[in-house]
Amino acid sequence: MQNSFDMTTIIFLALAVFVAWKLRSVLGQKTGQEQPPTDPFARREGAPVRPDQAPPADSKRDNVIRLPGAANDPAVSPAPAADRWKDIAPADSAIVAGIEAIIRQEPGFDPRAFIGGAKAAYETIVTAFARGDRKVLKGLLAKEVYEGFEQAITDREKRGEKAESSFVSIDKAEITAVDVKGKNGQVTLAFVSQLISVTRDAQGAVVDGSAEAVSEVNDIWTFARQLGSRDPNWLLVATESAA
Repeated sequence: MQNSFDMTTIIFLALAVFVAWKLRSVLGQKTGQEQPPTDPFARREGAPVRPDQAPPADSKRDNVIRLPGAANDPAVSPAPAADRWKDIAPADSAIVAGIEAIIRQEPGFDPRAFIGGAKAAYETIVTAFARGDRKVLKGLLAKEVYEGFEQAITDREKRGEKAESSFVSIDKAEITAVDVKGKNGQVTLAFVSQLISVTRDAQGAVVDGSAEAVSEVNDIWTFARQLGSRDPNWLLVATESAA
């Protein structure tokens, strides 16, 4: 019985050694086709390079500053940055030059998003002025502009008048000028809107405008902001009616 057990053990040991040898012959040799395990945090450009090492010839370093006309520039240059705003103004215009000047100080500035925000501010300010909402106006207007709006509201209240304004549409909002002087950035826009506006006296009689008629309104507004400041708001600094 003991001999039988010993012989069985020897046979299994021999089989185990044979199987291990076969597995190593298939799986334990490198063929050059192996893929490293996937790491969701790994950079795809290749192995990291220590500061004291020269980067591989085909590596890309995020902290390398490339100079115009450098010998390693790609053969095909990317489109000029100004072309990004060709739907706003011609690439060689002062408007695009001003946009790029803002972006140099605030890389996140997007003139298209700015136009959308200016439209919202335009509608908010016009309707807040009609309601006499000083709190809303104070957060959107520069000091001098606010004082003018506030005085007009006060005069209207003294006369016992109430104004109503409602937008039918804003047909146009386009940038007409961009000016950067030091840290001060200014953007001027032309607005064309369809508006119902009416002013009533204390008895409810219409003294200006119409409660039914839609009027086209043309305005030119300028917004300004201290570039690089923590306050992200652009304030209205000037208004005028377009001819």
